[in-house]
Amino acid sequence: MRRGRVGFVSLLTVAAGLLGGCMAEGPPPRVWAASVCSALNPWRDEIATLTTRAQQQTPQATTPQQAKENLVRMLEGARDASEKARGRVEAVGVPEVDDGPEIADGVTGSLAKVRDAYGRAGEAMRALPTDDAAKFYDDVSAVMVTLQREYDASALDTGSLRSTELQQAFGEVPECL
Repeated sequence: MRRGRVGFVSLLTVAAGLLGGCMAEGPPPRVWAASVCSALNPWRDEIATLTTRAQQQTPQATTPQQAKENLVRMLEGARDASEKARGRVEAVGVPEVDDGPEIADGVTGSLAKVRDAYGRAGEAMRALPTDDAAKFYDDVSAVMVTLQREYDASALDTGSLRSTELQQAFGEVPECL
């Protein structure tokens, strides 16, 4: 019986060590903020590139169908880039601050909302009929207004973070400036 108890205690000790490793503290505020901004900078660049390309190609499109294809490609690219950024931010982990899990979830949740907004806009754009050019461009405007509204609603204001350490870190680390 004693031998079984010693084995059980050893198992508990190993389990506690493993659980302790799982509950390890996350990156400190400055490291977390720098990592998050480093994860977001390529996303911002990709969104800017896609937007610029769509703006350049759309006026040159000779038909509403060509404009539609350009816009769908831009929106789907933005959706995919947003998901990639969300995954990168998620991989950064949870900051070592009060409410760290909620803050990390807020950032990744914001990116998921942006991803979903681009996805819905892409689906809406793909569904637009192109047989009436004037109506098509009016509908494009409506899709983009909805996208802008959803995008604005999804934004996470780092100034509203409940962590003064993170607020300070986002304002100081070079990756975020």
